[in-house]
Amino acid sequence: MTFSIIGRCAETGQLGVAISSSSIAVGARCPWVRAGVGVVATQNVTLPALGHRVLDQLQQHNLSATDALKQALTTDDWNDYRQVTVVDAQGRTALFSGSEALGIYHAVEGQQCVAAGNLLSSKAVIEAMTAAFETTTGMLADRLLAAMQAAMAAGGEAGPVHSAAMKIAGDVSWPMVDLRVDWADEAPIDKLEALWHAYKPQMQDYLTRALNPTAAPSYGVPGDE
Repeated sequence: MTFSIIGRCAETGQLGVAISSSSIAVGARCPWVRAGVGVVATQNVTLPALGHRVLDQLQQHNLSATDALKQALTTDDWNDYRQVTVVDAQGRTALFSGSEALGIYHAVEGQQCVAAGNLLSSKAVIEAMTAAFETTTGMLADRLLAAMQAAMAAGGEAGPVHSAAMKIAGDVSWPMVDLRVDWADEAPIDKLEALWHAYKPQMQDYLTRALNPTAAPSYGVPGDE
């Protein structure tokens, strides 16, 4: 039903997640990131609140990824149905797959990253994701997308995927990247990657406009001077 990669960039401290699913609008329920705190993917039979609960534990109680995840799971009576992964601001990782996870499921911790999935074509899909993240160079978004493409090359889900999303936090309190393909009959990850390549040259402009409008470049619309 879903596979994801979450990770931290050791050079910039950015935290991010990329995810895809056979279900509609996976980006509305599953990826959670908070600048300077951590990143979480909640999937399988998803309880979106777990994303906030893990991040609150990291931020408010200064827990490690492992302890924050354990504490958050105690608030859920149905955690056997959940699959949750965490990377905290120090790059520490944690993962959980409940006994009722769907189909072939797997989760792997890598270097400042975690990949996980369920209803997979094989467990090799997830192992390919962490390997791709660790060996790809460039921006965090590029590394996350490389992991997603590696998952598809390794067989992806047992069935077709229809939605995809990527969310990344940097130095500001809001996500610096928040891109979604809520439904596509085919190739939502390719469409997500195309969105990233369109957004990438403009990303800094949007940050500049928010932080210092007087330094912002032209909007390029009628009436803009």
